[in-house]
Amino acid sequence: MPSRRFSITITGISSTAGYMQPYIPDTDIRPFNIGIGCTNTSTQVYTVEHSFDYTGSSAFISSNATWFPNSGLTGKTTNTDGNYAYPVSAIRVQSSAGSSTGTVTMTIIQAG
Repeated sequence: MPSRRFSITITGISSTAGYMQPYIPDTDIRPFNIGIGCTNTSTQVYTVEHSFDYTGSSAFISSNATWFPNSGLTGKTTNTDGNYAYPVSAIRVQSSAGSSTGTVTMTIIQAG
């Protein structure tokens, strides 16, 4: 089975630009391995976050979920990579400071 690839770009600050669509991993894939790479085009300060809230329901609302920072991808200002070796139900990137035109691109590849 081929690996699943997902990429999303956030422009500006999350509090003003909004949070981008989270990635919903396939938690049935074993082993659960996800690689993450983030590229920063400006001086953005960004954090990759994950949730354990149930996402398989139409009632899932990202802004109501409980989000936890990835300990290796918190408060970053440069291109950075990391991973998840344990199941999580959703992953997103948020920008807390920087330029209103700066971008952070998060690319995820889930082993399959």
